[in-house]
Amino acid sequence: MSFPGPRTSVRPSARAWRDRRLDREHSLGLRLTLASAAAFLVLVPFALLAVLVVGAWPPLHDLDAAVTGALHRYALDHPGWVRAMNLWTNVFAPGPLRVAAGVVVVWLWVRRARRLALWVVTTMAVGGLLGALLKLLVGRGRPDLLDPVARAAGFSFPSGHTLNATLAAGVLLLVFLPYARGRTAARVALWAAAVLVAGVTGLSRVALGVHWTSDVLGGWLLGVAVVAATSAAFSTWRERTGRPSARPTIEGVEPELADDPDGPDA
Repeated sequence: MSFPGPRTSVRPSARAWRDRRLDREHSLGLRLTLASAAAFLVLVPFALLAVLVVGAWPPLHDLDAAVTGALHRYALDHPGWVRAMNLWTNVFAPGPLRVAAGVVVVWLWVRRARRLALWVVTTMAVGGLLGALLKLLVGRGRPDLLDPVARAAGFSFPSGHTLNATLAAGVLLLVFLPYARGRTAARVALWAAAVLVAGVTGLSRVALGVHWTSDVLGGWLLGVAVVAATSAAFSTWRERTGRPSARPTIEGVEPELADDPDGPDA
């Protein structure tokens, strides 16, 4: 005669890590995975570009020299163009952009959106520090033109103006997108403004002969990568506090900002 053994409780097996990463409802779900992948995919071309710059790859050097030479000749023949580029590069320099970001941080803090304010500070600070460190590590010289129309000090790669313009444009875009929810024209206008600020700021640095084209491309890539990475981290933070997933490129990183008069952290 056989007796039943001791009862054992069988728990459902834990879902595979991959399944959890692709689950829209999981705190580390699909959107976070995609944002992290986007940051990584942007960092890969930036790393490759940095290697080519450090190695002085001849085709890249020739392309940089050709673009700089063509824009410099145009600048010498068009002083109005130089004045416009100087005005733009001064208005959207790192200093004024950091002040603008600081004003937004204060506004967010007053609105009790303190997590979002911290995200803005973190993104600007991390990106700025990375740019300064990479300039020292790469140690690339700026264009040396016979008849320069502008001057700048320090190393060249990546472009600090371009990097900070991309960071500021990215964080301000993702902060204010909630106010454009349901209004396609407003959302397009915000995106267009962000692209314009980052794009023309980069162009101005090459047009004035103080950066190579690859410096500007590096600033764009690094800025986008930093914004994507910190947005992914912020999304994790949001979901762990019980908030629903957001679509940052459509709704912004804190969609509740436009809804709650007392602030999303209240």
